[in-house]
Amino acid sequence: MESFNVVETLQPAVTAIFWVGALTTASLALFLLYKIITGFRIWVLGNGDFLSPKLGKWAVVTGATDGIGKSYAEELARRGFSMMLISRSQEKLDDVAKSLESAYNVETKTIAVDYSQADIYPKIEKGLAGLEIGILVNNVGISYPYPEFFLHIPDLENFITTMINVNITSVCQMTRLVLPRMEARAKGVILNISSASGMFPLPLLTIYSSTKAFVDYFSRGLQAEYKCKGIIIQSVLPFFVATKMTKIRKPTLDKPTPERYVAAALNTVGLQDQTNGYFPHAVMGWVIAVLAPIKLVICLGLRLNKSQRGGYLRRRKLR
Repeated sequence: MESFNVVETLQPAVTAIFWVGALTTASLALFLLYKIITGFRIWVLGNGDFLSPKLGKWAVVTGATDGIGKSYAEELARRGFSMMLISRSQEKLDDVAKSLESAYNVETKTIAVDYSQADIYPKIEKGLAGLEIGILVNNVGISYPYPEFFLHIPDLENFITTMINVNITSVCQMTRLVLPRMEARAKGVILNISSASGMFPLPLLTIYSSTKAFVDYFSRGLQAEYKCKGIIIQSVLPFFVATKMTKIRKPTLDKPTPERYVAAALNTVGLQDQTNGYFPHAVMGWVIAVLAPIKLVICLGLRLNKSQRGGYLRRRKLR
């Protein structure tokens, strides 16, 4: 009789625990289903023909003569955009422009400027005058020649100024020049190429990592400000891509060619405000952001960059 009373007394608690467990399981199942459907929408279906000259006749790409920037120019030209190419070397700009005209039968214009200088924006503004700009790709950027401790960076004062001008000032100033005409037409896309290095502090590449964190925050803040006005501003955070800047010669699944990366990244526009752009990179980003303790990420980054620094200095000494 006493045992029966105990069971009867505990029954409401057992029932409550059962329903809490059931609801928790159902919530997790629905969350996973939502993530699977969302992932399928982004990485398999993509955004269709959203990126077309209907947004505006012209696409502007900075740092357009190499790597990711050149691949953005090629892919957007393939989609029918007339291309405004901006980079430092007029010779390289002419080569890329001729290639795009020949391959895709599109109109091209070029502006040769050095983004490390602060007085270039009147020239750019003049070059952009009168253009109906549908897409701006803020791609131009520089990194370290090799990982280095802050105080040991050669010509540190100029290095700081140059890094900020190229990686930060360019994004703000180009956005200043292009955004007003997008706002006036209530449509347009700005793609700001940050880096996965901006997702966490990266010792021995500290200034670079910090500038890319700025680009990410700047992009997400502006997206919140201008989304209601029909404008998309996306932060793109790639991990390693096989380009001259990364010094990776042989592409792999997790280190794709710039062409493969850009094709995937453009399919996320309008679907993600912040993206790693490429499915394997998205998985890596999720692991770092959700599963890996930040102290561990910083520690591993420090060890990796110390090793790369040592290798570089040894090779230079042997020369």
